[in-house]
Amino acid sequence: MMNYGYTHNGWGVGGWLLMFLMMIVFWGAVVWIVVTFVRQRDHHHHDGSAGVSPATAPFPDPFKILDERLAKGDIDVEEYEKRRTALRSSP
Repeated sequence: MMNYGYTHNGWGVGGWLLMFLMMIVFWGAVVWIVVTFVRQRDHHHHDGSAGVSPATAPFPDPFKILDERLAKGDIDVEEYEKRRTALRSSP
């Protein structure tokens, strides 16, 4: 009678199933590490914190800064309007 590779002293079905599951866990961990690395690297490139020196960093938008200061309550509406007018008139 042929036993087609199933022997009584081998791994059996449970051993092969365990090996298959461990392979899935291993490759899942590899994929997770790669995806995490790529996302982290991509995040650093988009927020401008990695690889940009202060001398080559783009200037922040003064109107945006002014809007944020008004929203935070650092300045009142009168001061906001005065500074906004001054920014528009400057070259």
